[in-house]
Amino acid sequence: MKPSRRMHCALITGLLLGSMLSPASAQNYPTKSIRLIVAQGAGSATDVAARVIANPLSALLRQQVVVDNRAGAGGLLGTDIAAKAPADGYTLIFANISTHGVNPALYRKLPYDAIRDFAPIGLATTTPNVLVVNASLPAKNVGELVALIRNRPGQLNVATPGSGSSQHLAVELFMTMAGGLKSQHVPYKGSGPAITALISGEASWMIPTLTLSLPHIRSGKIRALGVTSTTPHDDLPQVPTLAETLPGYEVLSWYGFAAPARTPAAIIHQLNKATATVLAMPETRKGLAGAGMDVQHSSPAQFGEFIRNEINKWSKVAKGAGITLD
Repeated sequence: MKPSRRMHCALITGLLLGSMLSPASAQNYPTKSIRLIVAQGAGSATDVAARVIANPLSALLRQQVVVDNRAGAGGLLGTDIAAKAPADGYTLIFANISTHGVNPALYRKLPYDAIRDFAPIGLATTTPNVLVVNASLPAKNVGELVALIRNRPGQLNVATPGSGSSQHLAVELFMTMAGGLKSQHVPYKGSGPAITALISGEASWMIPTLTLSLPHIRSGKIRALGVTSTTPHDDLPQVPTLAETLPGYEVLSWYGFAAPARTPAAIIHQLNKATATVLAMPETRKGLAGAGMDVQHSSPAQFGEFIRNEINKWSKVAKGAGITLD
């Protein structure tokens, strides 16, 4: 049966009303609490940054932003939950280098697509990694460490939080750019055990985040040889960049907001503006700086492009090192 003219008119009227109501509903957003999924455990750098931002964001939006730690499977568990959540703006993910950079580069199969299944909201903050060594290791700079590893191939243990972690790939990139170094990779179950192994001398070197390593550098338990940003960091002004020894070397751990794909554009825009406001607040900047992090806000489009570039970068590193995960 062919639809009548009256039915056509009703359908068109309904579509027009829907298009008019959508911005209105976005204007009323949010009307309830927002869940911010962190795919890493409590106390992780991702968790620290998320909580620094979530508190003032709750006040600004006048609805609680609840940090929901869903750690497991190297970030796959929480990210998959976020990807499959309703696209209504009430479930977000604090995306990071692992969930939306390294994992898509490593896994043959992922339960989510880092590009297709998410709507980027904006980059929030970054922190460099730091090449650090056990305090008793004789190497006092990056060049000396390279020479030491080259003279003792496969004999020095390098610690990481796990195979396929962003820190593991940072190590592989370093060894490749330094001329094909060989060091014994020892994956631990998390950043805490890895840094403990370094302090005890069980491992000789590693490339953790500044957030993780800074307290131990300041206490003298480990020694920093180089930061992975392209310029020295304010927290370690006396420590040179790795790029001074290995031109082009750069690794940043990064964190930003994303929502499930098909979340209304008006809500994405509203959240981007809200996070920009919060990130400009002195208290937020101070809280992030205390964790060795720098504010790096971006537009949704810029964040999407940034994620694509990160996946491409780490895909090349993983392929060169022969690292794949099931």
